[in-house]
Amino acid sequence: MNFLNSLAASNAVAHAILVLSLVAVSGMALGNLKVKGIGLGGAGVMFAGILFAHFGVRVDGEILHFVRELGLILFVYTIGMQVGPGFFASLRKHGLSINALAATIVVTGSLLAVLLAKLTGIDMAAMLGVLTGATTNTPSLGAVQEALKTLPGMTEARQQLPGVGYAVAYPAGILGLIATMLAVRAFFRVKVDEENDAWQKEQAAGQVAPARMTLVVENANLAGIKLADVPGLDGLKVSVSRHKPAAGGPVMAAHEDTVLQLGDSIVAVGAPKDLAGFRVIVGRESPEDLTTGPGTVTFRRVVVTRKAVLGKTLAELSLRQRFGVTITRVTRADIELSADPKLHLAFGDKVQIVGNSDDLDRASAELGNSGKELNQTNFIAMFAGIALGVLVGLYPINAFNMPTPIRLGLAGGPLLLALVISRIGRIGPVVWHMPENANHAFGEFGITLFLACVGLNAGSGFFEHLLTSTGALLFGCAIVITMVPLALGGWIGRVGLKMKFGPLCGLLAGSLTDPPALAYAQSMNQSNAPTLAYATVYPLTMLLRIVLAQVLALLFCR
Repeated sequence: MNFLNSLAASNAVAHAILVLSLVAVSGMALGNLKVKGIGLGGAGVMFAGILFAHFGVRVDGEILHFVRELGLILFVYTIGMQVGPGFFASLRKHGLSINALAATIVVTGSLLAVLLAKLTGIDMAAMLGVLTGATTNTPSLGAVQEALKTLPGMTEARQQLPGVGYAVAYPAGILGLIATMLAVRAFFRVKVDEENDAWQKEQAAGQVAPARMTLVVENANLAGIKLADVPGLDGLKVSVSRHKPAAGGPVMAAHEDTVLQLGDSIVAVGAPKDLAGFRVIVGRESPEDLTTGPGTVTFRRVVVTRKAVLGKTLAELSLRQRFGVTITRVTRADIELSADPKLHLAFGDKVQIVGNSDDLDRASAELGNSGKELNQTNFIAMFAGIALGVLVGLYPINAFNMPTPIRLGLAGGPLLLALVISRIGRIGPVVWHMPENANHAFGEFGITLFLACVGLNAGSGFFEHLLTSTGALLFGCAIVITMVPLALGGWIGRVGLKMKFGPLCGLLAGSLTDPPALAYAQSMNQSNAPTLAYATVYPLTMLLRIVLAQVLALLFCR
């Protein structure tokens, strides 16, 4: 360790990079170790940093501070870009009630932290570290540390207390959440397999994915009528992709000017309810599958990447009139949507088009269909988004008679901005799109840097606190802060909201923003039910924890 410290005298930057790299490597190895499927995950980097600091490794404070904040920004920005597109839709669908429950868990834990600090006499700075660790919320730790710096007379030693409390409490947060999920399952005698099957049926019943139906024209009023003039076609949000004349011949692509005759067969695509209504207008359903019949008609799935078409509706594109192809369905974020003429296209949408091969080529070029652009990271948009997020985070909010203004900070500002811009998709020439792999990589890189710095900052006094009665008290407080609000949330979720066990586990993990517990919940339920609930409550929970952490620091750490 003396060898590493000796490098600092000659090149502080090289020394910092070397130490952070070694901490990251050893921490990731530690995080990959699992006991009965449970491991520290990314938090292993923090504990590796603690060990390095405990054995005397030191890094320049200013460098460490810069790297920590940069890592935090990258992490929260990528979170917002990941969950933003589906967040607002989930709120409209079923998220208000479960977000209210998640907020109740957050507020209850925060109030418990204040009460425990009063009862035990523990420094509130350390207790806030316990609160952030017990709830496994790393950005809120950064928010606490930012807020403490603004308070007059705040010593450096006291500024390190949140990091120590976080490190002591983090294992309690993971274990407490898993123990609560197991307790809820036992108390309510949950039969996981049965509830999982019931949830799957509920999801299937609520699906409105587009279907395909072959219809035979039997309505005499439609004889000699152009397809574009069929009554109710637009209102029912049904698209007609293929046409086979009654007189025989190959299957052809359906166009606006395709003239229908009695006995003709057509393929209609839309939601089952709309197809049923269209069948009443046209005639009877036929078992014939025109997609396999002779003809030049085929289909292709095309990715929307061309900037000129982003934000346009399917009606505005007029692909049928311009190229003779029909859009039958659109897939966005793994959700299939009917080809509603009013649907606005977004970058990365997968559009299924039907027509002749040459027409499909021209339509594909119009939509873009560039795999290179889809997977290319737009660094201009990324840095512009981060810059705007930092500005949002620095904006002062005067509320609650705080001694200093509240700010979303470097944790909340980029997160909120990313949620909004990822939902908007495009502003002028700027496309706010981050490839999934790149987004994940930047997020992992950011949280690794942040946790390494937290560990190196807290490590010098960590074991001195842990191996004392104070350390044991901090750990006990963490268990209370974790399990009491979660037990309350579990009870309300089961009794009040009648939630299935899988979504409830996801809600509990999301209220603590705890990925390791989410992984455990998924393995326990063998479904994606926990993930959907987790993603629904995660953004609001994250912002609420960041803001509350600052409020508590400004109110009780003076």
